[in-house]
Amino acid sequence: MSAAVTPAAPAEQVYVALGGTRAERFQRLQIGGFGILAMILLIGLADIVITRAQETEANSVPEAAPTVAASETSAPSDPLADAGVVPDVPATPTPAAADPSANKTGDVPPPSSVPNAPLQ
Repeated sequence: MSAAVTPAAPAEQVYVALGGTRAERFQRLQIGGFGILAMILLIGLADIVITRAQETEANSVPEAAPTVAASETSAPSDPLADAGVVPDVPATPTPAAADPSANKTGDVPPPSSVPNAPLQ
């Protein structure tokens, strides 16, 4: 015997509106309204900033004139040396030390006179 499969009778079908429940619709309306208000406030703030910048630029002096007369200097000077930050460097270099084997730093011995000496 073959049993015939009969589909189950659909119980009660619940139709839900595409907009959802009333609370969901009100929440979406609130979020949209706050978003629109935020954009209006942002545009208003940007307009205020741009207007203020244009007013400041219009009221500013186009080319500032120097308040002190320029004076001629005879020779260029080193501002760091004048301020005492860097010592004066003489124009001519000092002669190098005559003894090349002199230990200048004190932490490294001078090189040996025998090239490629065996390790001890």
